Amino acid sequence: MTALHDCRDAFAATLVELAEADDRVVAVVNDSVGSSKLGGFQERFPERLINVGIAEQAMVGVAAGLAAGGRLPFVSAASCFLTARAMEQIKVDIAYSKHHVVLCGQSPGVAYGELGPTHHSPEDLAWLRAIPGLEIIVPADPSETSAAVKWAAQHDGPVFVRISRTGVPDLYAEGLPFHPGRAHVLREGNDVAIVALGTAVTRALAAADALAQQGVAARVVAMSSLVPLDGEALLDAARSTAGVVTVEEAYTCGLGGAVAEFLAERLPARMRMVGLQGFAPTGSVEHIHEISGVTAAGISAACLDIVGAIP
Repeated sequence: MTALHDCRDAFAATLVELAEADDRVVAVVNDSVGSSKLGGFQERFPERLINVGIAEQAMVGVAAGLAAGGRLPFVSAASCFLTARAMEQIKVDIAYSKHHVVLCGQSPGVAYGELGPTHHSPEDLAWLRAIPGLEIIVPADPSETSAAVKWAAQHDGPVFVRISRTGVPDLYAEGLPFHPGRAHVLREGNDVAIVALGTAVTRALAAADALAQQGVAARVVAMSSLVPLDGEALLDAARSTAGVVTVEEAYTCGLGGAVAEFLAERLPARMRMVGLQGFAPTGSVEHIHEISGVTAAGISAACLDIVGAIP
């Protein structure tokens, strides 16, 4: 059985590593030391962890001030609260002001399944991609999470990193460099292309395996960053296949909308979008994925719909 890993562990370990090498690194949290897995960071650097309590707007504002004062802040909070409660501060204090702050959206999508819609964040990607100047990174496994956090530390500008709580298998080699705007083609195929990010990449690969049993060769493109997109990978997928299926643990106006907008102006293609719909119910992550169709079976059905639409 394939081992599954929590990307928050890679995030926490990498942040300690960065802080040991750079005394500018600080963590700013909203009473989320435990859920961000920053207990080790707090123990190692107690004076470099600022806990503002349940005050997300203040949290982002404090981070902006620290950045203006020469620090390198990592803001770590549940994505649902970070993005919904502090959107104005993210827009004005971070993106508009071009501060080098790394916003770490923890446990995104429906990872807090049993806590219900108040703790789900299906809209975070759609909201954030509307803000100019904010790079949006969505790692698919622990090693990519670590590489993305290291890249964000040296990038001179605002970054949002969506860090998964739901267990995922290892997909990439340890130490693989991270390059925003560069997708990974994890499986070749010229019948249909599946473009996925984050936790959905694993399900896209499972769908490709199932489709192969039916004689359909699906290309799997792991889109590591939503902003910037890998336009060349998208154009190649649109040229080489019957169409594109996007998959995300989010509303489809995130990745799906971004891909549709990009291709509509350059190379219109058949598309289907797989993602969360409406307010997800209270229940396990697996149950919510099942009823939303964000599963290997749901992705396969969308791919077959595209292939079957060929005249």
